[in-house]
Amino acid sequence: VQLQASGGGLVQAGGSLRLSCTLSGRTFSSSTMGWFRQAAGEEREFVGADASGGPTKYADSVKGRFTISRDNAKRMVYLQMNSLKPEDTAVYYCAASRHEYYAGPRADYYDYWGQGTLVTVSS
Repeated sequence: VQLQASGGGLVQAGGSLRLSCTLSGRTFSSSTMGWFRQAAGEEREFVGADASGGPTKYADSVKGRFTISRDNAKRMVYLQMNSLKPEDTAVYYCAASRHEYYAGPRADYYDYWGQGTLVTVSS
């Protein structure tokens, strides 16, 4: 199973960026897809997740600004990030879980992880 994230880059505060992640080696439509991030010197934190059989959930810090969507036909999940802030600067990771109804923050529920893509938000 492989996950490939892309779309990171440098953006000014207030701007937008869309991250993409593709999953191979596992049935995409039955996989819960999550996004996590890790800032330099910080612990990895949950951003949001889309459960294949249930809800989409977000961390409070990104609620209303970030949106997760998925295209099962293309095996892609997206993280649309709007109104970006400098504190959103981090390496963003996509992850896949076999738990179809779990869209929460527990990293141990996610079985597969991508390599990360860096998002830098300048002030």
